Amino acid sequence: MNKGIKTLLFVLLGVLIGFNIKAFQQDRKSKEENSITERNSDVDKINNTKSSREHKRKVAPTSYVTDTELRTIELFETAAPAVVFITTSTIRRNYYSTKVTEIPEGTGSGFMWNEQGHVVTNFHVIESVLDRRGGRVTITLSDQSTWDAQVIGVEPNKDLAVLKIDAPSDKIVPLPIANSTSLRVGQSVYAIGNPFGLDQTLTTGVISALGREIDSRSGIPIKDVIQTDAAINPGNSGGPLLDSSGRLIGVNTAIYSPSGAYAGIGFSIPVDVVNWIVPDLIEYGEVRRPILGVELLPDQYHEEEGAMIRAISPGSPAEKVGLRGISQARNGGYSYGDIIKTINDEKVSSYSDLILILERYNPGDEILIKFERQGELKETSLTLGSSVK
Repeated sequence: MNKGIKTLLFVLLGVLIGFNIKAFQQDRKSKEENSITERNSDVDKINNTKSSREHKRKVAPTSYVTDTELRTIELFETAAPAVVFITTSTIRRNYYSTKVTEIPEGTGSGFMWNEQGHVVTNFHVIESVLDRRGGRVTITLSDQSTWDAQVIGVEPNKDLAVLKIDAPSDKIVPLPIANSTSLRVGQSVYAIGNPFGLDQTLTTGVISALGREIDSRSGIPIKDVIQTDAAINPGNSGGPLLDSSGRLIGVNTAIYSPSGAYAGIGFSIPVDVVNWIVPDLIEYGEVRRPILGVELLPDQYHEEEGAMIRAISPGSPAEKVGLRGISQARNGGYSYGDIIKTINDEKVSSYSDLILILERYNPGDEILIKFERQGELKETSLTLGSSVK
C-alpha cells in the first residue's frame, strides 16, 4: 500500500471517529436535558399540588350547636313521631269496563291525640271523601308505615275532625297539650306538618296576634284564633302548632295568601277549643252542644238586631217556656218570631253571636233569655237541652 492511500484511510477513520464522538456527546446532552425536564416537571407537579392544597379551607374540628338550636332539635325529634301525613282518595270504576282506579283527592297533616289511636286533623282535609262512595283516608306515620283510618266524628263549625287507626301501642305517641288562655304575642311557636306532600317539615316563628276570627267551612266564625308567621303552606292543614316546650297550643288550619302559598300569615284553632270539641267527637261522633231547640232565621232575611227565631222544635226547652217562631197572621201575612236580645245579660246582635255564646254553656245549665216580641221586651228562664239524645 503506498503512502497516499494510507494517508487517505487515516483521514477517513478520523472523520468517522469524530462523528461518533459528536453523536455520543449530542445523545448524552439530549438525555441530560430530558432528565432535567422530567425533574422540573416533577417539581412543578409537587409545587402545583402544594399550591392547590394551600387554597383548601381548614375544617373546624367541632360542629357547634347553640343551646337555642339544641332545644329546637330536641323539640322536633320528640314531637315529630306524633305528627302524621294524611291522604284521601276515592274509587272510580270505568264505565266501559270493570277496571277500578283509586283517585287521589288531597293531602294534609294531623297529630295523635291519645293512646287509643285517635288522630286530630282539619275537617276540610277529609271533607272531599266523606259523602263519596269508596272514599278512603290513609295515614302515614313518621316511620313510613301506612294505616287505613276510620272517620270517628267531624265538626265543620270548628273545622275539626277525629280519625282513628288500629296501630300498635309502640307507634302511638300523643302530644302533650297546653292551654291557649295564657298565650302572648311574640311567643315562639313551632309548626310541624307535610307542606306540598313533603313529610315531617318543621317551621318556626312567633305568635303575631291573638283573638283573630276566621270563617269555618259552615260559615260560622271561629273566634280567638291564633295568628302566626310560622310558614304554613297547603298540606300543613291539620298539623300541630307547638310552644317552646313542645306542647300543643293550636291546630294549623288556614293561611292568608292571594297566591295560595306562604305569605307570612297563618291561623291556628286554639287548643282550648280543640280540647272542648275532640272529646265529644270521640264519644258521640258529633259535638254535644247545649241547645235551645230553635231554628234561627239567617240575618240577611231581617233587619232587626238580635237572633230571630224562625221555628220551635217540638218538645224542646224553647217550646216548654213558650218561645215563638215566625207565624202566619190572620190577614195572610207573617209575624216576626221572637228576637233574642241577651243571654244572661250578654248581648246577642246576630245569629252567630247566639251560637258562640251558647258554646260556653253545658246541657242542663239554666240561662236567662231576654227577647223582643211584637215590639215588647220580655224575659224567661230556660234549662238548656242537649244535641245528643
